[in-house]
Amino acid sequence: MIDDESALNSFLQHFSALPEKKILVHGGGKLATTLGTKLGVQQTMLDGRRVTDAETLKIVTMVYAGWINKTIVSILQGNGCNAFGFSGADGNAILAHKRTGSVADYGFAGDVDAVNPELIKMLVEKGYTPVICPITHDGQGQLLNTNADTLAQEIVYAISRHYYTELFYLFEKPGVLLDAADENSVISILDQRLYDELKKKQVITSGMIPKLDNAFRAMELGVKTVVIGNASDLKEIIAGTRGTRLLNEK
Repeated sequence: MIDDESALNSFLQHFSALPEKKILVHGGGKLATTLGTKLGVQQTMLDGRRVTDAETLKIVTMVYAGWINKTIVSILQGNGCNAFGFSGADGNAILAHKRTGSVADYGFAGDVDAVNPELIKMLVEKGYTPVICPITHDGQGQLLNTNADTLAQEIVYAISRHYYTELFYLFEKPGVLLDAADENSVISILDQRLYDELKKKQVITSGMIPKLDNAFRAMELGVKTVVIGNASDLKEIIAGTRGTRLLNEK
């Protein structure tokens, strides 16, 4: 969606019109990949997550915290939404550590240690809409690239002590699909058992796995609603008529 000017403008117009307190967490992987290719920096993905070497870290920081973040903020401002854009390093918003212990080396990929909910709450209560990109820091001067889906889950969990929270993962598909080639095969309700089964059968693969892992984790941590769907269907998703709604069996 970020790569499609018309789609992005339409989504942000609908997002701006939402009356509730709201936060927008964004990534921007395709643009980062395109720029990396142009600069001759090879981009590697493992299980839907970007391997972030030193040069790639520079690229994603420029793209996420720079062009994409400020473009989104400016469009929201144009729609009457008082957006406040920042990265996880600003205001000590998101503290993370360099990923260790995994079989693969993800480079400067960051796993979240702590979210600063008071900063986010302060902005929201003063009428700002936080627009957060997934560049975090380790408290020792090192920037890190954190998966945006993970960041969204951690943020919504951190603020759930202050608010009734709902989490919406929005991307280019109408939801979780039984057949990746058939956009009419949306799974309307998905529980952990069915997810595990479809993952084992490799019906669900690649970038959808971290998205769903984070979604189910969010529900375990107390988030009331998690829905996955197409960004262009925002109004219908919030109304409960589109997308894949996760079911918490507990």
